[in-house]
Amino acid sequence: IPVYQPTTLRDGSALELLKQLNPEVIVVVAYGKILPKEILELPKFGCINGHASLLPRHRGASPIQWCIVCGDKTTGVTTMYMDEGMDTGDILEIAKTKIGENETAGELFGRLSLMGAELIVSTIDKLSRGELTPIPQNESEATLAPIIRKEMAIVDFEKSADEICNAVRGFNPWPIAYTIYGGKRFKIFSAK
Repeated sequence: IPVYQPTTLRDGSALELLKQLNPEVIVVVAYGKILPKEILELPKFGCINGHASLLPRHRGASPIQWCIVCGDKTTGVTTMYMDEGMDTGDILEIAKTKIGENETAGELFGRLSLMGAELIVSTIDKLSRGELTPIPQNESEATLAPIIRKEMAIVDFEKSADEICNAVRGFNPWPIAYTIYGGKRFKIFSAK
């Protein structure tokens, strides 16, 4: 299978390549760039994104970590039409799952990746048969899941025990929750 890895989508070369390939659908998962309008409008069945949250909750780069840090009890995977916004397109399908009491972001990532693969296959199958009705996202329920930075993982001991445990689980396996004590950095891999 030929693999193409354009470094940019803005100079037109990727668009020309995609026109030559003439895809019926484009599927995007965990891709940190916004697709230009010309690419979004190219495929017959559109551009589909598999996103690891129950949209519109946790739009953005780090939905798996933030659902745990925020104390969500349920999460899942959403397939949606891509538009020019960040995770703002119409919802096609949703698969839900409970978050384990002690589940880390790394463990949840593994489960959601399998769910996401199955949901994308389902979505493409149903789209090709005209069986899906896109549902606009409720903007009033939208939350953001920004890129995780190391300094976000410092434990704030002013927070509740539950909030601290959620942060420890949400920042595992990266960047790992930590505290500074006696001038030294201590990583916290689990908490209860």
